[in-house]
Amino acid sequence: MKYVVILCDGMADYPLKELDGKTPLEYANTPNFDRLAKKAEVGLVKTVSDGMSPGSDVANLSVLGYDPKKYYTGRSPLEAGSIGVDMLPTDVSLRCNLVTVTDELDYEDKTILDYCADDISTAEAKILIEYLAEHLNSDEFKFYSGVSYRHCLIWSNGTLEIGKLTPPHDIIGKGVKEYIPTHKNAQKLYGLMKKSYDLLKNHHVNIARIEKGLCPANSIWLWGEGVRAELDSFKDKFGLKASMISAVDLLKGIGKFSSMNVVEVEGATGYIDTNFEGKANAALQELQKGQDFVYIHIEAPDECGHRNEIENKVRAIELIDEKILGPILEGLENMGDYRIMVVPDHATPISLRTHTNDPVPFLIYDSTKDFAGVNVFNEKTAESTGVYIEKGHEMMGMLLGK
Repeated sequence: MKYVVILCDGMADYPLKELDGKTPLEYANTPNFDRLAKKAEVGLVKTVSDGMSPGSDVANLSVLGYDPKKYYTGRSPLEAGSIGVDMLPTDVSLRCNLVTVTDELDYEDKTILDYCADDISTAEAKILIEYLAEHLNSDEFKFYSGVSYRHCLIWSNGTLEIGKLTPPHDIIGKGVKEYIPTHKNAQKLYGLMKKSYDLLKNHHVNIARIEKGLCPANSIWLWGEGVRAELDSFKDKFGLKASMISAVDLLKGIGKFSSMNVVEVEGATGYIDTNFEGKANAALQELQKGQDFVYIHIEAPDECGHRNEIENKVRAIELIDEKILGPILEGLENMGDYRIMVVPDHATPISLRTHTNDPVPFLIYDSTKDFAGVNVFNEKTAESTGVYIEKGHEMMGMLLGK
């Protein structure tokens, strides 16, 4: 038996008047989703427990069968591990976004314009992060470059008692003043954020970006703090040889810490311009090489939700259906029995531009069984079945038949 999870990050949504009262998933043309749904087990799953932050970190751990209440130690440690940072038990890591802020003189008067600086390229971002490291690294703080706008700060002998650090994608268009870390232990972190603006505002990379009509990456924003992660091996936990396919450091980190084979796909970006076909081909190659389980993570719907891009979110869903699920189904036909799960990790409603912990739709298709499914796959039809998984980490057992 082969197992495939197609994780459509942030795909679930709310009805939109711009889409005739439909969600992007309802509105999208998804013949492959719908073909499976007719014979699949379909329902809703609560991937993020009440009281936990509805981030992709918590939600993906849940989907993968790891109870976040047991395994979650913060978002950034997972990302740090994926880029080769070997954290000490006394280290605290933080996600370091390259963001775009307005140009008021005082930092607290600025507004966050873009949480990803127009999805800055990894090459440009590496230059900026290395420039910050050259000027700001110390025995206490060290910067590490990641992918696109997503980077890492390691705080030696740091503390998690720093108050609330707000993700920048939650405060697009809002003033910084209300979200400045005010805890006394976080003052050094805020100091780094202010210094980063002074260093980056006139950097040649940003001057060139402005000349091209792009947002400058003129500040860092720190959040997602945590301590070193420890996950059980996926193979030890579930008895399957597993592979992880994703463009983002967070999922690569989860894959690394769970001893999965982390596959690099050329042209995988985490946005709608990602290499959809490459991810599908990589997944089939992993299965053909003897892997039992492949987790294909696609970030694009989530990014479109944060950016308020209705048409692009619909298109991202259609591309997943056409260029990932379609080829996967065709390839699996020659490999014997298989099961496929299609699920978002969480909802990213366009109207809110951030994550929620609403239950999300899932389908589990088994090539050896016929369920009385639904005609189309979306939030409404999933709810209509009455199937509800309250503890998201238990869903993996359903997929694996355990």
